[in-house]
Amino acid sequence: MKLQMALAAGVLAACASGVAAQAPSLSEILAKSPASDWRALDPNNTLYMEMPGGRVVIELSPDFSPRHVANVRALAHADYWDGAAIVRVQDDYVVQWSRAEGDQHDLGTAAARIAVPEYDRPVGDLPFTRLPDPDSYAPETGFTHGFPAGRDGHGRTWMLHCYGVVGVGRDNPPDNGNGTELYVVIGQSPRHLDRNVAMLGRVVQGMELLSSLRRGTAPMGFYRTPADRTPIRSIRLAADVPPEQRTDLEVLRTDSRTFKAVIESRRFRRESWFVRPTGHINVCNVPLPVRPVPHGG
Repeated sequence: MKLQMALAAGVLAACASGVAAQAPSLSEILAKSPASDWRALDPNNTLYMEMPGGRVVIELSPDFSPRHVANVRALAHADYWDGAAIVRVQDDYVVQWSRAEGDQHDLGTAAARIAVPEYDRPVGDLPFTRLPDPDSYAPETGFTHGFPAGRDGHGRTWMLHCYGVVGVGRDNPPDNGNGTELYVVIGQSPRHLDRNVAMLGRVVQGMELLSSLRRGTAPMGFYRTPADRTPIRSIRLAADVPPEQRTDLEVLRTDSRTFKAVIESRRFRRESWFVRPTGHINVCNVPLPVRPVPHGG
């Protein structure tokens, strides 16, 4: 918080004096970051979704939905999504994938039902980089281990429906989503869904392969015929993929000094295009930097 206040004070002073602030760009901030401010993706918590256009990389979060993440890992081990498809693309909302209705594919060791809806959890000892700005849906917002999170001030925390996050599809009963149907947010953050769905990860690479898909024309963005769907070749856990075939990425630690500087650079936009920096930011507008692991890193 002291770092945030110092950065903010510097920006305000520069603006008040009428001097063009020579703030570092996001790329410059990241270029000067120490290696210790980054962490490599854990292969046991990373999914590779192979699409006709390329690979989508998804980081899983057992912190928020441990039972659902364990089930998704089991489904990946069982090759459950081989031959599955994108069945729904709703404009400004979500992309959803599953097997065809009635397809009784082997679940392997995955559970057919998860009795405990993991919509939020106790704060416990989870780290939290809190944003200083108010939010319409949660008393506190910020980041936990790289994932956007909310807190209610009464000891509960949950993952937020920001662009790129992955959730578990379900019907009306709250305990019928076991991870066989998943979706990713591709539009304006539907935060009204917070604490109503088990959230288990986020896309860290390949969002363009999902957000650019042709929209479904049936109600809620579903495709009208199987021929309209985009096939999924496979979804594998990175740990099950030979090392030479993995996508080696690292993400900026959200408990780092560099990430705090990134937040302030987005709260007070000082590029020449901006007339007035707002001094505020929505949690879903904070960038979460990802980069290839440096050679020899």
